[in-house]
Amino acid sequence: MPDLLIIGDVTPPMLERLGSAFTIHRYSEISNMEGWLKEIGPQIGHILTNGHDGVPPDLMAGLENLKMISCYGVGYDAIDAAEAARRGIIVTHTPNVLNAEVASTAVLLLLACYRELLRDEAYVRSGDWAKKGNAALTRSLDNQTIGILGMGRIGQEIARKLEPWSPTILYHTRSPKDVPYQYVGSLEEMAADCDALICITPGGDATRHLVNAKVLSALGSKGTLVNVSRGSVVDEAALIDALESGSLGWAGLDVFEEEPEVPERLRALPNVVLLPHVGSATVETRAAMGNLSIDNLLEHLKSGQGLTPVPECQ
Repeated sequence: MPDLLIIGDVTPPMLERLGSAFTIHRYSEISNMEGWLKEIGPQIGHILTNGHDGVPPDLMAGLENLKMISCYGVGYDAIDAAEAARRGIIVTHTPNVLNAEVASTAVLLLLACYRELLRDEAYVRSGDWAKKGNAALTRSLDNQTIGILGMGRIGQEIARKLEPWSPTILYHTRSPKDVPYQYVGSLEEMAADCDALICITPGGDATRHLVNAKVLSALGSKGTLVNVSRGSVVDEAALIDALESGSLGWAGLDVFEEEPEVPERLRALPNVVLLPHVGSATVETRAAMGNLSIDNLLEHLKSGQGLTPVPECQ
């Protein structure tokens, strides 16, 4: 059977499917990389990884017969797809199957910020409701102006899921899309016009710290930032400063710059909702992602192609 290197965790059902088609090697079990590359490396034609772990550049360089990298996730910025394409290595990912779940997570974070979910839940648990009376009022999400940074499949799904709250939707991308929302060419200008800004743009060098101190200042003391894209998209140090000073009102975050490490200053803030990168983490969605990542590998064995290649490899 062909040899497959698995980087990161996979579920038992995924492992069962993979074991029937491949001889499996686990990256986590390699103790001597130099020796492994000499002995086993030439046999490795396929890699299964995820968007967080990716493929280390030195590992990819050392696998001379690598033909395909299947990414269990839609984001693939931890994989050098341009170098892979140059070498004729196909990189695939798992788009579409997680759109709805990530969009739901964005709406969840937005509502949690607007309705002060964590504050009021703690108010009940502490007994303060009985001691001090009703909790302070919160804000309504109805009729808000919401800016979406990124208007791909997930951005459009977020906009659709927000429809019951009758928002005005603005969006910023590199170029206008054929969507029924208002395009704004400047991110800073869009932030100034928004009550809330939702980030769902790809990661990587091109978008690193795209949401900077100026954008956060434009969003303002009554504004809310939600990030379900990549931690690198937001300047985390500037975000913490803005939240501490009150120049930004609230933030709902599913991703962080150095996850799973989250700065203590951020964890200590009362005006943030923090999730451990679980945007697509439901049983149903992860099963669909796992199946598609394996289907890509099996399709490559059959036809030499992938079902859902990344743009660099199309």
